[in-house]
Amino acid sequence: MSRHLFLQIVNAVEAHNSYFKQRTNALGVLGLSYLQKVTAARRILAYSIPADLTDEYLRIEKITTIESVRAFVKAIVEVFGDWYLGAPNEADICRLLSIEEQRGFPRMLGSIDYVYWK
Repeated sequence: MSRHLFLQIVNAVEAHNSYFKQRTNALGVLGLSYLQKVTAARRILAYSIPADLTDEYLRIEKITTIESVRAFVKAIVEVFGDWYLGAPNEADICRLLSIEEQRGFPRMLGSIDYVYWK
């Protein structure tokens, strides 16, 4: 994933959900940054690693990592769901079929999800 795309996603998630805002505790010490929380969530989702492995890499406790994954997934669905997670419309299907033909990848749409072909 490009840095630009990653930062777009991170900024959208941070703006949407206050969980990702960096806060200070009662002693004035800064807590985890939104980048640490999103990076932990992405690593869990991308690599299917256990939550406690983020502790060494990002200095995030297991419970915070699990909370970050939940908040990240919820924010992604709420922010990007209508556009990216919906069923393709007729124009999307035509565009994808054209790409499929150009790249020589037959039955590409059928391999993604059979629901759209019923």
